[in-house]
Amino acid sequence: MFSRDSLARAQRELTPAQARHLALKAQGFTATLPQRPNRGHLKRLLNQLGVLQIDSVNAVVRSHYLPLFARLGDYPTALLDEAAWGRNRHRQLFEYWGHEASLLPLSRYPALVWRMQQARRGIGIYKGLARFGRERQDVIERVLANVQSHGPVSAGALNTRDTPAGQWWDWSDEKHALEWLFAAGKVTVAARRGFERLYDLPERVLPASVLQQPVPTPLEAHRQLLYQAAEALGVATEKDLRDYYRLTPKATREALATLLEEASLTPVSVAGWRQTAYLVGDPVIPRRLDASALLSPFDSLIWYRERTERLFGFHYRLEFYVPPHRRVFGYYVMPFLHRGRLIARVDLRTRRETRELAILALHPEPGVDFDADALETLADRLESLARWLGLAQLHLACERDLARRLTSHWPVDSQRRLALT
Repeated sequence: MFSRDSLARAQRELTPAQARHLALKAQGFTATLPQRPNRGHLKRLLNQLGVLQIDSVNAVVRSHYLPLFARLGDYPTALLDEAAWGRNRHRQLFEYWGHEASLLPLSRYPALVWRMQQARRGIGIYKGLARFGRERQDVIERVLANVQSHGPVSAGALNTRDTPAGQWWDWSDEKHALEWLFAAGKVTVAARRGFERLYDLPERVLPASVLQQPVPTPLEAHRQLLYQAAEALGVATEKDLRDYYRLTPKATREALATLLEEASLTPVSVAGWRQTAYLVGDPVIPRRLDASALLSPFDSLIWYRERTERLFGFHYRLEFYVPPHRRVFGYYVMPFLHRGRLIARVDLRTRRETRELAILALHPEPGVDFDADALETLADRLESLARWLGLAQLHLACERDLARRLTSHWPVDSQRRLALT
């Protein structure tokens, strides 16, 4: 721990290890995994992270489930479903544009109303949707009236198009209208059927205590979001803070200046970082971290790739949409965090028809000494992931020597079969 006085002197410089430990601690990677994760564990972690990214890729499991598994272990996914889409007192989250499509704690709702107000004016949404909002208010009003009368409803239930849909963003008019209404805060996601959204009015979905809170000014909302980002990141540059809730440079600089002026954030330098970093308060920096986990490609620890390289020296890119012949590491690559460092990439796939978790590739980072401890820990994490997903076996389909060595470190008491190809 260092004192406020020492921070004030010449912008205290953190070592890369200290910055990494602060980041991991802030992201919830220091605590021992609870034996039986419950609603309390889930609520505390959701408030700590502040946002879970949602994505349609389902190669292992839907992405929003994985960050909690990395930090809590074998938790019941029904707890997250209940927190996100339950219609009772256990509901803790709402869907909106936080960091891309996201689940966010209900306490964040007032701080995002400015974004909804901007969307109504066509600001902060993609051009096609903004143009639809300007030109097709007739469809938007018709769809809103339908939601008011019949919600919760899906886009498919409202679709009047009589031609087949194309690929990607070939939305019907009704889907465009619902997306505009969602961005504008006129409707929200009441539930999901599979992965399909069911839309309803916010007043029928979210607690009145949330909707009746005072709406902060855009400046105050940005201050709140930046402060929350700083808490969730541990130590972060302006661009890191901005990226967490996808804020604009101008609004970020204005809000950041006020937070610094009142000393809510403290500027520090990190050895090797070109930009000034910021942190909250006077943090205790862990001297060592034993956290190990398989990370979703959409985990908030690593989703800003520039920051991932600064913290871990780990160059990471998504390869979902890259043609197979151009992929370097694989389609769905989960970084392996071991003892606070990213030391490998594992290309995984859930094969639901055979109830197996396929390990398609294992790539160690260059120069990493992949010792017995790392292999044993990775084997344990893969076994835990398979068990949590309800899969009957693991299938090792990688011919690398490191992957073969993994078999000798499989848990002795495991009841699962490690199939080799």
